[in-house]
Amino acid sequence: MNLGFPQRMNPYFGESSPTCLYLPNVNPKDKAYQRAYAAFRQQLIRARRDSGMKQSVVNELMGKPRTFISKCELGERRVDFVELQFLAKIYRKNLSFFITAR
Repeated sequence: MNLGFPQRMNPYFGESSPTCLYLPNVNPKDKAYQRAYAAFRQQLIRARRDSGMKQSVVNELMGKPRTFISKCELGERRVDFVELQFLAKIYRKNLSFFITAR
């Protein structure tokens, strides 16, 4: 289905560098993807620790089950973009803090 965009157009997500972070053909089983997601999870943990919050407090603020943040930090559950925005607000971090692919 063609939506009127050029075939090879990469979306622009507002990053300041001239290179786009969009990765065509992303494969979650790829080693580079796994390393990048592991680095993202470390930033997630760091943000929570920097804020001085326990996992239980974050779960409560987000209205999530008691294991939510633990599973996200362990990589048992993926964090979607909307959840990341809420977490960034709770932790008082800019979304750019969580960007690990450079």
